Amino acid sequence: MTPILALVLLLVAGAGTAVVTTRDPLDQAIVASFYGLILGILFTVYQAPDVALSQITVGAVALPLMILLAVAKIRHQQRRRDEAEDGQAEDDRDQDGPAPDPAPDPAPGREP
Repeated sequence: MTPILALVLLLVAGAGTAVVTTRDPLDQAIVASFYGLILGILFTVYQAPDVALSQITVGAVALPLMILLAVAKIRHQQRRRDEAEDGQAEDDRDQDGPAPDPAPDPAPGREP
């Protein structure tokens, strides 16, 4: 095993671990893109440039883009749902009518 191959394999292992341990979807898309690039380098070291180009296209560009688009759509839908719930709560308050007056004070000057 050549030193460059060992180095690339260690990078792949480290990047794979980073993808798995990252929790935030946006950060995970960035780390997954980096992982795709590292895999492309690994395939180049193994003298498979056609596979490397495919990996870079899919793993470093297409997959992170799909993740980012999915996250953006989910957050947009969540924001619309929250706005709709807030609007519904305001409508419910409007339909109940005005708030009742508080209980009148006992006779002025007298303590209860």
